Amino acid sequence: MTPAAARPTGPGRFAAISKAEPFRSAEEAWFWTMSALIARQEGARIVAGRGAVVRPCEPDDVVKCLDRLYRQRRVDLSHARILRIWGERGERPSANHPRERHDHRLWTEALDRLEWPLRIKGIVAGELTSPAASAGGTVVSLDAARS
Repeated sequence: MTPAAARPTGPGRFAAISKAEPFRSAEEAWFWTMSALIARQEGARIVAGRGAVVRPCEPDDVVKCLDRLYRQRRVDLSHARILRIWGERGERPSANHPRERHDHRLWTEALDRLEWPLRIKGIVAGELTSPAASAGGTVVSLDAARS
């Protein structure tokens, strides 16, 4: 019988999660994601917990949230295209430039819709209020609705 391989000791990769700093907004998370994806495409190896700031996710987690919104038909390909183009540039489209107004509208819509799923996952910091409540709607519990 061969001896079992020794397991490495010390903090695991999940120990850094408690020290992770969430993003302030979906836009900040998106720019970080695009930077990481561009770096990966250029050959960099993305390793969790090795950046200047430990983040609570991988770049693919943000992309998966966007993909889920697409599958739910909350965003469409034009939203994703604008996020990719401006994310690669590292800047947001300006509402003050006539050529960028349409892009700005799609950019804002996409990031507004992406904000909630990222908050639920702890990727973006902030209070967990439902999108309906923040839009002036009312959240009713099912028990109260039946009475």
